[in-house]
Amino acid sequence: MTSTRERLDAATRELDPPLAAVDLGTLRTNAADLVRRAGGTPVRVASKSVRCRAVLEETLGTGLTGQGGFRGIMSYSLREAIWLVRLGARDVLMGYPTVDRGALAELASDPLLLESITLMVDNPAQLDVVHDAAGSAAVPARVCLDIDASLRVGPLHLGVRRSPLRTPDEAAAVAREAKRRGFAVVGVMFYEAQIAGLQDTSAPIRLIKRASAAELATRRSAVVDAVSATVGELQIVNSGGTGSLEVSSADGSVTEVTAGSGLYVPTLFDRYHAFTPRPSLYFALSAVRKPTPRIATLFGGGYIASGPAGAARVPTPVWPAGLKLMRNEGAGEVQTPVTGDPAAALRIGDRVWFRHAKAGEACERFNELHLVEADGTRTTVPTYRGEGRCFG
Repeated sequence: MTSTRERLDAATRELDPPLAAVDLGTLRTNAADLVRRAGGTPVRVASKSVRCRAVLEETLGTGLTGQGGFRGIMSYSLREAIWLVRLGARDVLMGYPTVDRGALAELASDPLLLESITLMVDNPAQLDVVHDAAGSAAVPARVCLDIDASLRVGPLHLGVRRSPLRTPDEAAAVAREAKRRGFAVVGVMFYEAQIAGLQDTSAPIRLIKRASAAELATRRSAVVDAVSATVGELQIVNSGGTGSLEVSSADGSVTEVTAGSGLYVPTLFDRYHAFTPRPSLYFALSAVRKPTPRIATLFGGGYIASGPAGAARVPTPVWPAGLKLMRNEGAGEVQTPVTGDPAAALRIGDRVWFRHAKAGEACERFNELHLVEADGTRTTVPTYRGEGRCFG
């Protein structure tokens, strides 16, 4: 049986790096594992962690769709959501609020878009922007309320800074106002970043995760009850991420969970107790210099992930095993030197395979993904960038 490296090398041998490749067998295994971990709760695919229509379609069409499988897309941009609906998507939940007036005007004027896209809001001021963009006092848009899912212990805020809505009363008040203005309030969302996006690197972190899950389970049910009492039964109670599927789906009030990074499995997901990382997305660079016998300089590679600057956000060389970045240069804009024992054997023209720190962001650096089957068959598909789409 060939290794992943051998398979990717053979399938892309005649191509010139920089290039990005996906091991399809591993991607499909990861998709099935996400469904298994969700325990019967439908999984919504986070497009920002994919950024390739062919991979979205592969995931949604794996035969795992429907009850207990994949259902719908979570989009990170309204223009992206509109583009996906125009191409056939019919259930797109916005993961973030938008003030894109042009996109909102297009949404408001098209019944298909209004039916297929659910906006995310957490403040009545965002509803004002929708009305202003539409030029109408009433827009029958579907909206979902983003609820703060962070853990607060005294003055400490553990989690990301997202929504100002936290309590049942706060959520119900915004739901009531949205309903009064003619919006259809169809759901609530909770993203527990301090559980889903935090590596299990220590006992204190695991303790924080358990405490956060317990607090959120109680508060989430109360929020759902309060909003439902205001606007009627909710269609969507969304929660979770790749790192917290088991925790989120265990809550009976949750109707769906979201995941995306677990398809590609970047390096930020290497240290979780909940699942075994199986990377499927890699990129290759070519050696173009040998400044010393133990250093090889590669072309490109400065694909730094978003988030707090630091070592966790840089790409990691994985093949040949044992290579490492140099502290004084790191991953560079046009050149990336690597060192370590295997560097001595690298020749001009040899390739080095890397993994990115985050999932979909790697696709912003490549026009194409080369999808490689278990038998070595290669299909080349465009990323969002390759289709001329940049959504921020």
